[in-house]
Amino acid sequence: MGKSKRSKVRGGGGGDDLIDTSDADSVGSSSTALSDLSISYATEQVNSQEFVLDKYIDALYEKRGSTREATLSQLADAFESFVLHGLVENKYATLLSLFNNSIKKGSMKETCLASRAIGLLALTLGAGSSSHEIMEESYAQLSRVLQTWPDASKMISALDCLAVITFVGAADLAETELSLKAMWDVIHPKSGSNVGTIRKPRPPVLAAAISAWAFLLTTIGSWRINTDNWKEPIAFLSALLGAEDRAVRMAAGEALALCFELNLLDVSFYEDGDVEYGETGGSKTKLFLDMQALKAKISSLASNLSMEAGGKGADKKNLTDQRDLFQRILDFVKYGECPEESIKVSGKRDVLRVSSWSELIQVLTLPLSLPSS
Repeated sequence: MGKSKRSKVRGGGGGDDLIDTSDADSVGSSSTALSDLSISYATEQVNSQEFVLDKYIDALYEKRGSTREATLSQLADAFESFVLHGLVENKYATLLSLFNNSIKKGSMKETCLASRAIGLLALTLGAGSSSHEIMEESYAQLSRVLQTWPDASKMISALDCLAVITFVGAADLAETELSLKAMWDVIHPKSGSNVGTIRKPRPPVLAAAISAWAFLLTTIGSWRINTDNWKEPIAFLSALLGAEDRAVRMAAGEALALCFELNLLDVSFYEDGDVEYGETGGSKTKLFLDMQALKAKISSLASNLSMEAGGKGADKKNLTDQRDLFQRILDFVKYGECPEESIKVSGKRDVLRVSSWSELIQVLTLPLSLPSS
């Protein structure tokens, strides 16, 4: 009488600790209460984030451009920190419409911010029907920006955005080719439709266009491509290895390394090419010889750029980067040595190892910074 029932519970120290069942009941009740509190807190957090997202949307309807600019900047930060992850699926269409409206009617700053926001929205949603819709809805607006040649910042932002939404949202080769062509018309304007008004892109735009084009080109590895279609682009890129601007030379070099990796210069890589593409034996032989000549030219230029002298007033850091890049390209072209690199990601806590030009370009030249976890 007067004694409570006790049960033996194995403790962590190896002995038998006696715990009153009434105490155990109390602990169980406390755990349940804490669990309920955690669920309640998580729900409040979600509701709070949804409230914030609605506030962002309301602000994007404001007539004052500075308000929309500030909101787009805050939205980009929210996307990058995963604050909106899982919350935009039901509201992405509204966001997309507002972003595209900012590209169409906003200032230079607002256009750049909106382009970035569209890309981050696609990355947040991931591959699927929603991102495919983003690509379809935004392609025409972004293409118009590239065709009208506005401020360089707008051009670069549009190129970056188009690369990302196509990378995430394209369903097949045909859709990817549309974006590749829009980018190539910036790189090599005379190949575009407006041949009457040929303009040369400024070096920053040209370098950005080549990088975006190469980034998107990494996705075609599994598709069968007619080698003859690539002779002119590869020849043009090889000519850019002699450009005055170092950023252009390096972007062209990376793109050419990728072309080698994808076997776009290798005529023998495609079986039954004469039948499938209607080529005669003579034309295929000429194509083979042309590609061999391009390989030799690219190897020679890469060798020169890997040993370029600094000279007075040269940017030594970028010069070192250029030498290193073209030495790696030369090693790949001559000996098949793939680039291997360990890259710190996720706030420098994790390391991502890459061992191909496709992987390296995707990681290092992703036009929009990936949200960090």
